[in-house]
Amino acid sequence: MESCRRRRRGPAQPGPGAAHRDPSPRRWSCRAVNYDERSHLHDAFTQMSHSLQEVAAAQGSFRVAFPHAAEKIQKIILQLKEVQACIPPCGLQEVARRFRCRGCYSTVCDLPLDCPVQDLTVTRGHQAMFFCTVNFQLPKEEITYSWKFAGGGLRTQDLSYFREIPRARGYLARIRPVQPTHRGTFSCVITHDQRPLARLYFFLNVTGPPPRGETELQVAFREVLRWAPREGEMIEPWTPSLGELLARPEALTPGNQCLLAVAVALASASATVLAWIFFRWYCSGD
Repeated sequence: MESCRRRRRGPAQPGPGAAHRDPSPRRWSCRAVNYDERSHLHDAFTQMSHSLQEVAAAQGSFRVAFPHAAEKIQKIILQLKEVQACIPPCGLQEVARRFRCRGCYSTVCDLPLDCPVQDLTVTRGHQAMFFCTVNFQLPKEEITYSWKFAGGGLRTQDLSYFREIPRARGYLARIRPVQPTHRGTFSCVITHDQRPLARLYFFLNVTGPPPRGETELQVAFREVLRWAPREGEMIEPWTPSLGELLARPEALTPGNQCLLAVAVALASASATVLAWIFFRWYCSGD
């Protein structure tokens, strides 16, 4: 860390013994290293500080110990795992996070969280598939996917237009059969431990006429909705008489004949009772 500060002040004046030292490793003393290697770097500096104290105690000065320690720490830095390059165009890429020894802080790729909109054209009645994948490495655990949809044919990245699709989970979303109501933008959010890593957008454009069978069914349904009786054609309920019922061929079934016989018997019995009651009344009056 001290060598980093000295380099910012400008080139140092060569001293005794400087001609036989290779200055090229000093370019690596302040470079950015892989963020996952920071613990190894910390251990190397800790060991170097202890070594400096031991050498200084033995020889009475740090002046002799510093060049050897600096060369040793530079070799250790060169052996650390290289920083992975940022992969455009989007995403929070933790694998490319780098630790900067100049200020003891870490940085990530300067890329937007929102990925460009991908266009997909599907014929009506067919299948549409969306793959929520990115071209950089994701963490191996606690990765979740959530899907949203902005309907009405909108091609947008404005989050205020999107509504969540509750049953959509996983990196793959499939729609079948595709209908005109599906025209719009689908969004997938990749999250790690409740922290968004990337937002992908897919604009679905639905083209083509509906299937033939669906068209014929819609035409028949519209014809039914359009049909209505005219004002002069009044539909009246049919109330047939006994003679019309008996004249129908299917009216004189065995069951109907039994019912007719029972009705005739009840009618004659009722007439007999009424005649007997009238005769008793008439005779009682004499």
